[in-house]
Amino acid sequence: MEAVFTFKLTDDIIFSPLIKIPSRKFYDFDSLSASLLKNLVFHIGMVELISYWKAACPPRLIIQPHTLTDEQVLFWKKLYFNGLGEFFYLNGISATQDEFMDIVSEGEGLQAEHTIMNQEAVMVPVGGGKDSVVTLELLKEQGDKVIPMAMNPREAVVRTIENAGFTMEDTMVVERKLDKKLLELNGRGFLNGHTPFSALLAFVTSLTAVLSGVKYIALSNESSANESTVPGSNINHQYSKSFEFEEDFSNYLSRFVTPDVHYFSFLRPLNELQIGFLFSLFSQHHFSFRSCNVGSKTDSWCGQCPKCLFTRIILGSFMGDDKLKAIFGKELFDDPTLKPVFDELTGAADVKPFECVGTPDEVNAALSYIARNSKTPLPALLTGFPYEKFSANSLLTLLSAFNEDHRLPEKYLTLLKTGLKKIAFS
Repeated sequence: MEAVFTFKLTDDIIFSPLIKIPSRKFYDFDSLSASLLKNLVFHIGMVELISYWKAACPPRLIIQPHTLTDEQVLFWKKLYFNGLGEFFYLNGISATQDEFMDIVSEGEGLQAEHTIMNQEAVMVPVGGGKDSVVTLELLKEQGDKVIPMAMNPREAVVRTIENAGFTMEDTMVVERKLDKKLLELNGRGFLNGHTPFSALLAFVTSLTAVLSGVKYIALSNESSANESTVPGSNINHQYSKSFEFEEDFSNYLSRFVTPDVHYFSFLRPLNELQIGFLFSLFSQHHFSFRSCNVGSKTDSWCGQCPKCLFTRIILGSFMGDDKLKAIFGKELFDDPTLKPVFDELTGAADVKPFECVGTPDEVNAALSYIARNSKTPLPALLTGFPYEKFSANSLLTLLSAFNEDHRLPEKYLTLLKTGLKKIAFS
């Protein structure tokens, strides 16, 4: 199926982005009601619109296909405002959630509908990084049918899926195409910046879940995603990966679309160190995963960005230096030009990187362990790092932590706790 959206900024600027879902044997269009399909696609349009609204930030947003209730308007204003928090901050835009825009809607209302779902099937969105590897591999042990999902899959995503024992024909694939006019406007000076991609993923996976009858959508967002990027503010690069959004979205989906899809993050109870340890157990993925956004188009680690350095730090406690050097193509700790990034990750700088990285507590615990257990002179980045300030047990403390704020169904919670028993560390 293919859906094309129409967004009008001015009479001369009209955008037409699209999503396409290639056919798979597990999709059942015949059993899906036309009204529920319309509802799901409309909501994908509402979140896709964020990328185009931000080009000019018009104060009035007119939604013509369907009427939104006051409760729905509040949800969308909160998502736009918080999902664009980094965008507002970096572009120097001062705004409040109540007043940054008005939403006016027209047309017929939409009602939530029940639909028949398979209680023993789970979808796993795969991004090509270490987190979705852990989710995919652990869920395979449970016995439910596992279906990978990928949006615009790059090489690392395909490798992750295949290394986990699946094929792309086993995978829900969604092709998203931006309107090129948006890029042209950015080149002319229109506003640009980060948008809440995971919110788009939430609505898109809801559509593919209903199309396939898969009840459970298992994301791979960890507890660290809840922390603000700018200390003392609500600005969070990972807002749409936060537990707050997860709860808001789940409530919205149940009330206004369908109550029969269960959206949750399988890794929500865990921190980055626990995920790093579990990832270290799956050696078939060590040389195929990629977490670097800068190198995503060339399927490489750039070796210069916060994501690369953060991944090196987190895995440094659980995987050997030689292996990590082979993965990244060099020893990142030997590169003194990464000191500003290092300071951002450790909290020595005022602001965390605007990337999907963990907390300074996680970073400092890992670095403290690495420095204390080094059998060679400390590399450039670790020279001067005050590891004595941190408890020798800080890593062990974080490895035994468990965040109770989650939405895991009981059977998957039991599976995750069983997986955590694999963490044997001293």
